[in-house]
Amino acid sequence: MIVRIRNGRIAAASAVLDGADIRVERGRIAAIDSAGRGTADMTLDLDGGWLLPGFIDTQVNGGGGVLLNDQANVDAIAAIGAAHARFGTTAFLPTLISDTPAQIAEALDAVDAAIDRGVPGVVGIHVEGPFINEIKRGIHEAHRIRRLDADTLALLTAPRRGRVMLTLAPEMCDEADVRALVRHGVIVSAGHTNASYDETKRAIAAGLTGITHLFNAMSPLHHRGPGVVGAAFDSDVWCGLIVDDVHLHPAVVRVAVKVKGIERLMLVTDAMPSVGTTDTDFMLQGKHIIVRDGFCVFEDGTLAGAHLDMASALRNTVAVTGLSIPEVAVMASTTPARFLSLGESHGAIAPGMRADWAWLGADLQPRGTWIGGMPAADPFPALARAAR
Repeated sequence: MIVRIRNGRIAAASAVLDGADIRVERGRIAAIDSAGRGTADMTLDLDGGWLLPGFIDTQVNGGGGVLLNDQANVDAIAAIGAAHARFGTTAFLPTLISDTPAQIAEALDAVDAAIDRGVPGVVGIHVEGPFINEIKRGIHEAHRIRRLDADTLALLTAPRRGRVMLTLAPEMCDEADVRALVRHGVIVSAGHTNASYDETKRAIAAGLTGITHLFNAMSPLHHRGPGVVGAAFDSDVWCGLIVDDVHLHPAVVRVAVKVKGIERLMLVTDAMPSVGTTDTDFMLQGKHIIVRDGFCVFEDGTLAGAHLDMASALRNTVAVTGLSIPEVAVMASTTPARFLSLGESHGAIAPGMRADWAWLGADLQPRGTWIGGMPAADPFPALARAAR
């Protein structure tokens, strides 16, 4: 199938194009012809907007009224993915907030089953805790926090269908544990941690490659104690950012961009079940969470994830940093793909890559999504017209 893209801009890997014919074969981009010389099967009129590589979100607790902790099954994961596809997300990690070993096992199996069933967008799972520091637990429940033991290590390192990402506090486990996890393909990230600079650097030397929601729920940068933030700045780890005008001051986002660059920063939503709904509240492990002024908060004022989608995260980042839309698209697509070792198939509009695209209007509002060459979210009216 050849799709003619017109009346807008395409953030292709090679350059920003004003239009092109994109040949899609078996869900991948076979060729891109910027001259549009062939006969197209369909036309996508961008209406002055942008075609961007599909967004990749490594931290999705829920969406569409569903929370993974409450419903760790294929249908629930599909509902979460469908909710986020409306906002340009074409690949994601369903994320389990600190829970019991039994629930971790159930979630791991559910994600395997979702991948086997071909649920669009699911590329693995993110297990966030419970191997974290109570001091920096945020909304995570204190009684669930525990150290990583041999049984859970074996569970997490068993072969899986997709990527397994684990957020832990480096000071709450041994360096040998980090090495074992990494040796079995687990992507280890530091989060909800009060680790010192030295503790974090030792974990990085052992194979830790990520920082979960940089700045939030971690030891800060101090001039005599650089903490986790200082270690992140002083290494080449990848760092997630929640850019929702609540979790981070705009100046902090700009500082992170200047220090780390777009190649090591990735936008994440930390999304809760309210995303994709009009719900104004939800339950989180027995806690009543209110969605107010665009953020999720417990009655004591503790932030509880985020009411954020990837299109909004991109839009916010463009606004507070002054970066170009293609540059921020790198943070939303290319960088997380590389973090997940999916850079050879995801995260760019280029021949050989999956046909995963996000169409944003001129106002950067979501207009449509393709996953593997197929429309994945309504409305997508332009694809109903045959090319002329």
